[in-house]
Amino acid sequence: MASEAAASAEPAPQVVDECRGVLFVYSDGTVVRRAQPGFATPVRDDGSVEWKDATFDEAAGLGLRLYRPRERGGRSRLPVFFYYHGGGFCIGSRAWPNCQNYCLRLAADLGALVVAPDYRLAPEHRLPAAIDDGAAAVLWLAAQGRTPGGGGDPWVAESADLGRVFVSGDSAGGTIAHHLAVRFGSPDGRAELAPAAVAIRGYVQLMPFFGGVQRTRSEAECPDDAFLNRPLNDRYWRLSLPEGATADHPVANPFGPGAPPLEGVELAPTLVVVGGRDILHDRAVDYAARLRAMGKPVEVRDFEGQQHGFFTIDPWSDASAELMRVIKRFVDSDGRFD
Repeated sequence: MASEAAASAEPAPQVVDECRGVLFVYSDGTVVRRAQPGFATPVRDDGSVEWKDATFDEAAGLGLRLYRPRERGGRSRLPVFFYYHGGGFCIGSRAWPNCQNYCLRLAADLGALVVAPDYRLAPEHRLPAAIDDGAAAVLWLAAQGRTPGGGGDPWVAESADLGRVFVSGDSAGGTIAHHLAVRFGSPDGRAELAPAAVAIRGYVQLMPFFGGVQRTRSEAECPDDAFLNRPLNDRYWRLSLPEGATADHPVANPFGPGAPPLEGVELAPTLVVVGGRDILHDRAVDYAARLRAMGKPVEVRDFEGQQHGFFTIDPWSDASAELMRVIKRFVDSDGRFD
C-alpha cells in the first residue's frame, strides 16, 4: 500500500521543451506532436497547378508532394525544383498550408515540376537523419529516371527534365541543400546520379539554418519578439543535434572544428537568400563569403527589412514576388547569376 501511495504521489510529467505549439517534449522523455501548425493559413489553390503525393522511402514512411502547372506552354519537359521545408529540423511538413502555398506559387511562377519531400524530425530522429532523407529524395528521382519499361512515377516520366534539377530549401531545408551540394559535388555523389543522367544545375538556400558556438552580431542583437529568436534558435539545435553536441557540430557549422574541407568539392552554382531582420543573416552572409573566397560560384541576395521565412509567411507579398523573380532568373539561366 505504501509503495502504491508513493507511486500515486509522483508528479505528472511536465513539458520541458515546446516548439511553436506543435512539438512538446515531456520530462519523462515522451514526445507529442500535433499534425497541424499552430497558425491558421488558408490554402490558395486556384487550380492552375496540379499536385499529388508519392512515397520515396517505404521503410521510413516518408512521402513527398509533386506539383506541376496544368498549362505548360507547349513544353513537354519541365525543370525539377526540390523544396525542403524549414522548422529547425524539429517541426514542419510538406502538407502544412504555408508549405503548400509556397510550392503552388513556385510551380506556377517557375514553370517547374516541384518536389517537396518530408524528412524525419528531431528529437525522435536526430541529425544527420534529415540530411540522409534529403539525399534519399534526390536518389528517388534518379531511380524514376532509370526504371526500365517506364515503371517509375508517371509525372516524372512525362514531364521532368532530369538534366535541369535545382535543389532548394528554407531554414533547416537550406541546411539540407548545403549538405546535398557537398555530397553530390563529390565524385562519389556525381556517380550516384550519373546512371539516370540527373544533373543538378544549382542550389537555392533560403535563409539557411547554420549554427555556431560564437554568436554573430545578428544573433546577439536579435529581438525577443522576432519570428525566429535566440531561445527558439538554440532550442532547435539542442533538440536536433546528436546528444551532447554543440552548435559547432559539422552538420550545423560548415566551418566549425571537424567540418570536412570544402576547397576540393565541386559545388554547383548556389544562390543564398538572406533577410535583413533575420537572426541568421550574418551567418549566411559569412558562409557565402567564405565559399566565394574559395572560388565557388555563390551569390547572395539580401532582402532588406525582411524577417526569417517571409516568403512562406506570405507568399504573395511584394518581397515574395521579387524573390520569385530572382529564383526564376536563376532557373531559366541554368544556374547563372544575372
